[in-house]
Amino acid sequence: MTEIITHSEEETEKAGKDFAETVSDNVPLIALYGELGAGKTAFVRGFVSVLSPGSRVKSPTYTIVNEYVSGKIPVYHFDLYRLDGKEDVYAIGMEEYLSRGICISEWSERFEDELPNGAVKVIIKKTDASTRKILIDYT
Repeated sequence: MTEIITHSEEETEKAGKDFAETVSDNVPLIALYGELGAGKTAFVRGFVSVLSPGSRVKSPTYTIVNEYVSGKIPVYHFDLYRLDGKEDVYAIGMEEYLSRGICISEWSERFEDELPNGAVKVIIKKTDASTRKILIDYT
C-alpha cells in the first residue's frame, strides 16, 4: 500500500496526476473512498489531466458519469452516491464502461461487493482542514 500526505487541494490534484502516470490501462476500476469534501474530485482532476489533457473535470453527482475521451485512453468518472442498489450499477452500464477505458468511481464504499477483480482502491482521509492522507491499495 502506498501512502501520500497532501497539504492542499493542489497537492491532492498532483497526487492524482502522479498516480495516473503509473497506472496501467488494464486496471478495470479505480475505486475512490472518502467522506464529503475529502478531495476525491481534486484527485480525479489530476488523474484526468494526464489521460485526457484539456478536459474540464467536474463532479458527476447529478450526471452519474462524466466521460473524458480526448486522450488515447478514455476515462469514465462515476459518482455512485445517488445509486440505490447493485441493480442501479448495472442499469447505468458500468460493465460496458469497464471494457471501454479506465473507470474511476467516487463513493465506491457503497458498492464494495460489486467492485471488479483488479480494482485499485484509493482512500482519501481528511486529517485536518487542508491535510489529506491518501492510501493507494493495489491488492
